[in-house]
Amino acid sequence: MLDTRKELAKVLDDVLALGGRAETFDDSTALLGALPELDSMAVVGIIAALEEHFAIYFADDEIDGSSFASFGSLRQLIGDKLAQPKH
Repeated sequence: MLDTRKELAKVLDDVLALGGRAETFDDSTALLGALPELDSMAVVGIIAALEEHFAIYFADDEIDGSSFASFGSLRQLIGDKLAQPKH
């Protein structure tokens, strides 16, 4: 079974060059506005990395600022996407 917490932490560590800090994140860890590494350009990179890593696709209207509010909100977004039937 896929451990989305661990996999998301790995993607965030890789894209944001956090040096392993993401491994300590829990669902309440604030992201957008709390991590200096997470700016608008980084968001684009994270979305692309998540799509590639999890083999999913996000439409523009599926993601907004609240998606990146916390580690938990981003993990929930991924979990919801993975739970959708594949076409």
